Amino acid sequence: MDSQISEDEFEALVQQAIDAIPEHIFNMMDNVVFFIEDEYEPLPGEPENREILGIYEGIALTERDLDWAAGALPDRITIFKNPTLRACNSREEIVQEVRITVMHEVAHHFGIDDAKLDELGWG
Repeated sequence: MDSQISEDEFEALVQQAIDAIPEHIFNMMDNVVFFIEDEYEPLPGEPENREILGIYEGIALTERDLDWAAGALPDRITIFKNPTLRACNSREEIVQEVRITVMHEVAHHFGIDDAKLDELGWG
């Protein structure tokens, strides 16, 4: 599916997913930025062929204390283009998967873990 969607189209899908975050939830997000990368680079000890569609890196809102803000870099939500395209068989699947992945990673920003996300259908 990689060749059937351009980089600009993929970026637009991610932006649409971000724009679809309910306003009251978006307004509660704090010190977080979104990125798009082509591929996930596995960490030492992870399988080299590990495929993930997105990742949240940071301190969840539920884990921040009063000292957190002193010099804190923004939390990062990264959506990985090529693994997403490899996981999908149609444009409709890509649109849905991008939306799910963005919401999944935003949920991590709010301290919701993978088990709860699976339970809610956002796994």
